[in-house]
Amino acid sequence: MPRPPTTTVDPALDAAALLRRIGFFGLFVVLPVAAQVSRRATVVLAPIAVVLLITASAIDQHQRAVGPALKRLLTAPSFLAGMLVVFWSGLSLVWTPFPGPASERLANLVAIVVMTLLAYLALPDRMRSANLYLLPLGVGAAAIVAILINLVGDAMLKDNPDGDSALERGAVLLALLAWPAVAWLRSRRRDLGSLVVIVLVAGALLLAPGVTALFALAIGALVFALTHWRLSLGVRVTALTAAGLLVAAPLLPFLARPIGIALFGPVAPGVLALKAWQKVVTLEPVRLVTGHGLETALRGKIFGILPINAPTTMLFEFWYELGIVGAFAAAFALYGAIHRAGRDATVLAPCAMAAFATAFAIGCVGVGLTTIWWLTTLALAILTFVAIERGQFRSRRPKVGLIPRLPARG
Repeated sequence: MPRPPTTTVDPALDAAALLRRIGFFGLFVVLPVAAQVSRRATVVLAPIAVVLLITASAIDQHQRAVGPALKRLLTAPSFLAGMLVVFWSGLSLVWTPFPGPASERLANLVAIVVMTLLAYLALPDRMRSANLYLLPLGVGAAAIVAILINLVGDAMLKDNPDGDSALERGAVLLALLAWPAVAWLRSRRRDLGSLVVIVLVAGALLLAPGVTALFALAIGALVFALTHWRLSLGVRVTALTAAGLLVAAPLLPFLARPIGIALFGPVAPGVLALKAWQKVVTLEPVRLVTGHGLETALRGKIFGILPINAPTTMLFEFWYELGIVGAFAAAFALYGAIHRAGRDATVLAPCAMAAFATAFAIGCVGVGLTTIWWLTTLALAILTFVAIERGQFRSRRPKVGLIPRLPARG
């Protein structure tokens, strides 16, 4: 009598799968929901989830080979340009007037880069669909929570002075994570589900305290439509617009201020901010080369180095703090990353371009250059798209008609 087949169960592999599921559940579900009620949810929960993913990969070794992956990164021009930005930020500690706070800010930047790199190396070579379906579930749940908070209103949250700040940060997170969630559902041909997710997110942003996230989502939607209509055109427009604005940022106040005066008058807050930007460019043109160093854009307003109404935008802060070296390196890195995303992941390209446009719009409208929660949110969006790209494989059973017939025995 033949023995029944036996399967060997490896407890270590089961433990690794459980840790990985908990890690992705934390990143894709717990973090977006918690971010709607807590300002520090992103900063606290993301490293914990990354540690779980790293532990799982150390147990089952399902990630890609570290050596070739690192070699590809270290030979990628966009990655090298990004590392030049980090190096120049560290070098600017020599001439910044605030070396203490600038050092802390640089340490946060390096920590986020290292965390993102370790999480990238720890992602499995093939992502399970069950883990990736957690993303639209979490984004949809977070959007519903945000809608309920804004409609019904939790008394404790509304009385909290940080309540609106938590909702604004949560809205920014939703605007960014909506696109990878839509990308995954569209890649699985779940068009109705992707429509439900984007409608829920748009409704949550309509009710959010600020308009930054809603404006950025609208920009992303336009880029999505353009890229979906014509892929090469959408990628090229997104890359050239983002890199071009970053390179030509010192010229923007001279071009935009006359238009602002004609539309809103000379004393409008935005027009006065552009006037302050003009003065910074004209009074210290030499500083456009080296920049003033990290932390000067924020603390310069406090100590009277900068006008109090100077812009709080990524375009201004990049040039003011890091000068032409940092701005040009960041523009090159951004241009290369956008083109690489459009070339390597054709199925995901429309949503990837929309995510780039959304993030760039948020940075231009008013999020600080290296605020830790914003950097963590960007890192989470990057890791999410990488995970979805590694989930783009299919194992199909061959049709019966395609199986060759065995020759009949004579």
